[in-house]
Amino acid sequence: MPQTFSQNPAPDSEAAVTGLVHSVESCGTVDGPGIRFVLFLSGCSLRCRYCHNPDASYVRRGRTRSAADVLEEIARYRDFLLATGGGVTLSGGDPLFQPDFTGAVLKGCRKMGLHTCLDTSGHLGANADEDMLAHTDLVLLDIKAWNPESYKALTGGELRPTLEFAERLAALRKPVWLRYVLVPGLTDGMEDIAKLSRYAAHLGNVERVDVLPFHQMGRFKWDELNLDYTLKDVPEPSAELTEQVRGIFRREGFPDCVH
Repeated sequence: MPQTFSQNPAPDSEAAVTGLVHSVESCGTVDGPGIRFVLFLSGCSLRCRYCHNPDASYVRRGRTRSAADVLEEIARYRDFLLATGGGVTLSGGDPLFQPDFTGAVLKGCRKMGLHTCLDTSGHLGANADEDMLAHTDLVLLDIKAWNPESYKALTGGELRPTLEFAERLAALRKPVWLRYVLVPGLTDGMEDIAKLSRYAAHLGNVERVDVLPFHQMGRFKWDELNLDYTLKDVPEPSAELTEQVRGIFRREGFPDCVH
């Protein structure tokens, strides 16, 4: 069964739907087009070794809010978001860990005429029903690794659910921006990256690929949570390595996208 967190067995209104919110960012610039209101939800089914938001992985660190309350806050930014060509992005954690709440917020944002974006690993893609996806304009899909064994070692989860979700999005012609975190020694295998680039091109709905260099900026959160951070000695990828990987995706027809 897909993992999920729900306090809403039969929600019938936005006020009745509650979820656990970790934090919000009112002027995000890297989580979709334009200026974004980014809602970070608590809870995730994976435990990625390079996670820069480990504090958002645990539901106990979230604050309970209703979808109506969140939408009221978003509404205050509506005109600004529309004027800047932006919208609302649900991130985390993984918003698919809380599908009732995520679906209600996305639906409410679309009612306001806002562009909606779902930022997810796809590991819980089975939790995204047709109604949720109908109210989602764009999916930021984070594929952690191409090799199933490497994926398991990196995240603690299985790769196949993410690929099944990717293929479902392709069948729906739902726009996707693919994200790939480049970690020296872990996700820098050129043959696997080439296979992933061909897979992304074959899907037909991937509009953009972001190769994101690994960094150590989230390490302090692991220390604060007394979690074992196993990548403390891993360097950031060199500019040459990053460019080499971007070149692989570029050859498959994807533009060079850099945050």
